[in-house]
Amino acid sequence: MRSEQPIPGDAWPHEMTISVEDRPSALLELLWIREAYDLQAGADHLPPSLVHTPPPAKNPAITPTARTAWEQAWPRIWSAAAAHAGAEADPGLFDRLRLTGFGSTERAELLQRMVGPSWRDEFGDDGFADDSYDGWLQRETDAHLGKLPMSLEDAPERRDLVALIPAWRAGLTRIVTIPCVGEYVHKLGPHGLLMTDATREDSNAYRRALGSFP
Repeated sequence: MRSEQPIPGDAWPHEMTISVEDRPSALLELLWIREAYDLQAGADHLPPSLVHTPPPAKNPAITPTARTAWEQAWPRIWSAAAAHAGAEADPGLFDRLRLTGFGSTERAELLQRMVGPSWRDEFGDDGFADDSYDGWLQRETDAHLGKLPMSLEDAPERRDLVALIPAWRAGLTRIVTIPCVGEYVHKLGPHGLLMTDATREDSNAYRRALGSFP
């Protein structure tokens, strides 16, 4: 969201760039893992439960020992993945990636930095080998597509521009949303805000969230 020159009559500052990540795949996977396997991973800053509760996973490969390890690791992986989701992208990584060879260690490292940490990095794909995951992901995708604004002018950032501009001037450039219940907001580093979809969709809640930055 940015224009090269001021547009007459447009209140959006032409130099303001705001990116919105409303389908953060690594975070969606973590949220599903937490609820489908009923992980008791508690901490004050962690997000509320999902709007659409997934059916319990019935994966026999997940032993009690594995569950304990998952519960201990979940908050740490969540914090790392959320921090990456809220960070500004480094354009230099793309330039460096083009100069690396396919299959090289350097290329793999650059790709990992671009994608960021995830549950699969540490525990592999076994946890997602369950019908619960595919069904829940499809339902979330359908719900997300059904709520997309019809035009740019209908976007929450346009609707609540009066609150967005001060937050941008304070350093906000990236907004990350997750499909969890209620009003929730958490600062992600110097440039990002994490919030629920419900927070962004409701004007009063969104303005409170933007007003909390920095």
